[in-house]
Amino acid sequence: MGIQLSIQENVSLAPLTTLSIGGAARLFVEAASEAELIAAMELAETRGLPVFILGGGSNVLISDEGFPGLVIRVAIKGISGRVGWDRLITCPTDENQSKLAEEITAGAGEDWDGFVRQCAERDLAGVECLSGIPGLVGGTPVQNVGAYGQEVSETIVKVRAFDRQTKQIVELSNAECGFRYRASIFNSTKRDRYVVLAVSFALRANGEPALRYPDLKNYFAGKTDQPSLAEVRQAVIEIRSRKGMVIVPNDPDCQSAGSFFKNPVISAEAFARLEAAAGERPPSFPAGDGNVKVPAAWLIERAGFQRGYAKGRAGISSKHTLAIVNRGNATAQEVLDLVAEIQARVQAEFGIALLPEPVFVGFNP
Repeated sequence: MGIQLSIQENVSLAPLTTLSIGGAARLFVEAASEAELIAAMELAETRGLPVFILGGGSNVLISDEGFPGLVIRVAIKGISGRVGWDRLITCPTDENQSKLAEEITAGAGEDWDGFVRQCAERDLAGVECLSGIPGLVGGTPVQNVGAYGQEVSETIVKVRAFDRQTKQIVELSNAECGFRYRASIFNSTKRDRYVVLAVSFALRANGEPALRYPDLKNYFAGKTDQPSLAEVRQAVIEIRSRKGMVIVPNDPDCQSAGSFFKNPVISAEAFARLEAAAGERPPSFPAGDGNVKVPAAWLIERAGFQRGYAKGRAGISSKHTLAIVNRGNATAQEVLDLVAEIQARVQAEFGIALLPEPVFVGFNP
């Protein structure tokens, strides 16, 4: 017996995104299992429809015209784990050191912050600094989600995915995912080839929390005892809340897609030119190969944009310069106009191109 799909027509996508912006999907289906997802993909191929895979809607800007094909919302749930001595992907003290690790596999449709909370409650270290980030588990390897000194690529062991090219389910190792800053093969070299079904993480049982980021170090300054994973999680949520980076219903300052721009990674020579243009030494972080990462928020503010700046019904959050918000019934075009203005001024002032983090859906090429 074939899979019975519940296909809906002309479904508004705005309520399914954290920006609350966007038109309707021509067709829409929610896939709660791998079989349903594959059946939906086959349906789209049979009808010659373009496909967009929607997760938690936290990192997308959907056009005012919506999407002209089939939107598949991934809702595959389930969390399982196993414990054993394993060699972790990274270890701050010794790359060759083995520690007791628990491999946790979560379905792509699991709520990301709920997953992080469960890990912290079970004293499993490795994702505690990624608390409060909206979205689903399946979206985290795509963008190599990172915040406050951690990235998911540090703990991801493998990604289970549907290969749209071979029409087979595959398991990709950490190395095969091609992780780098805010990127992976899923959003770069092999964009649109794979649909993430589940993600497996190697987390440190009773491990120490990661306290690398300045905001976190300052939060716990003066504390003699090492904070627990739960305490670090709560600290991250508090810090994110102050910056408007936690989704709060009915708060326009928090109706965003999170950080809208990536922090630029530039060469040492480009950094020297930036310092000369700015007339001060910009904040920066090592980015490997002699490059440095510069905070996009700093560039935006030094280019003359202030928190709370508005352009029509779109604006910059009054809590954080990196968050572009829907101030009420904003259109995708209004967001694009604001983004273009910010990019143009930063380019003119400092010669640096700001690249957006969200995926743009339904726009003409």
